[in-house]
Amino acid sequence: MKKLLSVSLMCTDLMNVEKDIHILEDNHVDWFHLDVMDAHFVPNLTFGPDFIKQLRNVTDVPFDIHVMLEKPEVLLNYLTLSAKDYVTVHSELPDDEIQKSIDLIKEKGAHVGLAFNPETPVEKAAKFLPQVDLVLLMLVKPGFAGGKMIEGIMDKVAATKKYLQEHGLEHVLISTDGNITVERAAAMAKMGADVFVGGTSAVYRKGMDLKDTIPAFYQAVS
Repeated sequence: MKKLLSVSLMCTDLMNVEKDIHILEDNHVDWFHLDVMDAHFVPNLTFGPDFIKQLRNVTDVPFDIHVMLEKPEVLLNYLTLSAKDYVTVHSELPDDEIQKSIDLIKEKGAHVGLAFNPETPVEKAAKFLPQVDLVLLMLVKPGFAGGKMIEGIMDKVAATKKYLQEHGLEHVLISTDGNITVERAAAMAKMGADVFVGGTSAVYRKGMDLKDTIPAFYQAVS
């Protein structure tokens, strides 16, 4: 299976976001990663539903929406989603919020993702895994772009791959997010990661154009 690049729009130049989107499209990126935060579940505020709706007017690239909210339905109720989109909520939420979110995402017709903070084992949400299409492994403390990767956290990719295989969940994609360099992505691709959220460390690299960083990324993980 082809390895997928989900470009974090939190890292783009928001004053020129449409221009950047078209450059990313021209370089055939797979998904656009959208972080949505409420300043409660994580200490930051980012994109809201109106911004996401406007983005859909300028691109057909699938959305990879990472919901970092205490009440995900506040966002989900306002979104129009499709079968090509992925929406990920956090495993650290109360069980009833997780189930409510999964049901609502499926009702909207999108793929379901479940995110795990660095300290959260995948086993914690074992009962929900048969209902999801993707697990998102956070390699940094969530909330801000450019955070330092937790030492040794990449080993969690191989452990998650093994766990999914042992439990008949080989179809579930493994996505990784947090200070992912080209070199780290290459290593995690071999461990079983399928999707890489690309931000300041891989796509928006200082002194390099997007037309150069994106092909270099794909070459590294192929």
